[in-house]
Amino acid sequence: MTKYRCTVCNYIYDEAKETTKFTNLPKEWVCPICGASTAVFVILAEQETKKAEKVETTVSDVLIAQIATWGVKYVFGIPGTSTLGVVDAIRKTNGKVQYIQVRHEETAAFMASAYGKLTGHISAVLGISGPGATNLVTGLYDAQLDHSPVLALTGMVARKEIGKGSIQEIDQQAFFEPLSVYNKTLMTEDQTTSLATLAIKHALLDQGVAHIGIPNDVQKIPYQAEIMSFEGRMPNMAYGQEDWVIEKAAKIIDQAERPLILAGFGARGQGTKLVKLAEKIGAPITSTFRGKNIVDASEPLYMGCHGGLGSTASAKLMEKADLLIAVGSSFSDLTRVPQKRTIQIEINPLMVARRYPVEVALLGNSAVLIPKLTAKVTQKNNSSYLTEATKLKQTWLNQLEKEAEPTMKPIRPPYIIKVLNEKIADDAVISLDVGENGWWFGRNFQMKKTQKFIMSGTLATMGFGLPGALTAALVYPKRQIVCLTGDGGLTMVLGDFLTALKYNLPVKVFVINNKQLGMIMQEQKVEGYKGWQTELHDYNFADFAEHSGGLGIKVSEPNQLEAAVENALKSDKPTIVDIDTDPKRFLT
Repeated sequence: MTKYRCTVCNYIYDEAKETTKFTNLPKEWVCPICGASTAVFVILAEQETKKAEKVETTVSDVLIAQIATWGVKYVFGIPGTSTLGVVDAIRKTNGKVQYIQVRHEETAAFMASAYGKLTGHISAVLGISGPGATNLVTGLYDAQLDHSPVLALTGMVARKEIGKGSIQEIDQQAFFEPLSVYNKTLMTEDQTTSLATLAIKHALLDQGVAHIGIPNDVQKIPYQAEIMSFEGRMPNMAYGQEDWVIEKAAKIIDQAERPLILAGFGARGQGTKLVKLAEKIGAPITSTFRGKNIVDASEPLYMGCHGGLGSTASAKLMEKADLLIAVGSSFSDLTRVPQKRTIQIEINPLMVARRYPVEVALLGNSAVLIPKLTAKVTQKNNSSYLTEATKLKQTWLNQLEKEAEPTMKPIRPPYIIKVLNEKIADDAVISLDVGENGWWFGRNFQMKKTQKFIMSGTLATMGFGLPGALTAALVYPKRQIVCLTGDGGLTMVLGDFLTALKYNLPVKVFVINNKQLGMIMQEQKVEGYKGWQTELHDYNFADFAEHSGGLGIKVSEPNQLEAAVENALKSDKPTIVDIDTDPKRFLT
């Protein structure tokens, strides 16, 4: 029998104890405790692990058994001298914990960050002392800033060598301190289970990176210990606010004539509940960029995302709104939310009133609070307001359609996005890179709430797209996995297309190839600088895919695009579609 955990509220489903049986877990499912409409259940491994058998086990064996019991299924990394004990312990799990070998540790960290964003649960990265640890940093900062739980394990030189300037020695304790919510060194064997469980607990509850450094000699110490169970050691996160606070918020909403709902990434999975609230109070819905798929783009009340890449409909409605109902939004500077009277629903106290004071803060899980607020507000008929919103949305959609010119050459990015929008599966998982490709996706792609979407949000780092897609292919092997990237971002991690081939992960990589760092070129122009050092050497990524053993498709003519996208999506191989686009799109 197996246990599963709801990643929204930590509810434990135990096959051995529950009388109601569910099949095909883990899966997307409505949680009976918090009511999350797309609660993701993750395996917590077998029932409590038995006491160690009378065979010689090491600190590494106990460490890996402990993190496996708490649901760590994947470890990403590259093996090396200072991690051999841990690597061998993973090998001995016979696939219970899967080791995914990558070509660069940055990719490993991006993959772990993506895992947290997709599932809400934790995976691990493993890097050697020194350069392995330093190579993890960009991906770990992405996880830390986007509140994605990750366990980072790093090898260290032997304890007796610490501080002597040994080969590949750095001060890893100091190095990881600013980018982690928990940072410890495993110095003695009797710390093993306690540090492992505390690290995972901090990563999950503080939503960030937990790091454990493991000296090389400690990994090999013979050790046996009873493994700690997950159950009984984590709080249930399905909490809300007292009724009087919800009633106060409801009265303010009742008085508003032009309320607007803003859905952030923290409202993921709650689209249906948000629509019910919007319908009751007569309010349109906008979203942050990272919240694009919370409400289906075809939903009449959804106006598109807000911010520099957002819709004109959202911008005009935000300007005239007399009340903002913000759910799970970090109020990023790129979202450009002006100061308004605000009701805020937020689970992280530090995000409350981050930019401006709020009228009422509802602290807790949005899965719990949205229905409670909906029950308290008064039914409204804002027909003239909603008619205005509908017209604004249609004007915006007409503009997008006009931009998607299907005949111009070089191929225009809006047309690429339109074709992808039409061809990509309704339940596809999309991993987005940072760059001009992200601009066009944010502005033009019409997401369905059944699609999943991940990106590097706050760090906004190039190179995230392909690693995110690799993780998505591991987590959702039956779904269509799409990476949208640019020639600049893909080149940074191109070697890990070989990881897709090694593990037979049929990711579909679409490259908006403009032979430029296109976003930087445009920023130079906006700030009055002469365009310089943004040109990139032209390279045929389709050839690289073909020579590596995948499928490569080159598209240079507009009339080739639809067939190329269809062929790529039908392929069972890792695929790169290299699309020649206009490097001067913004300048014409």
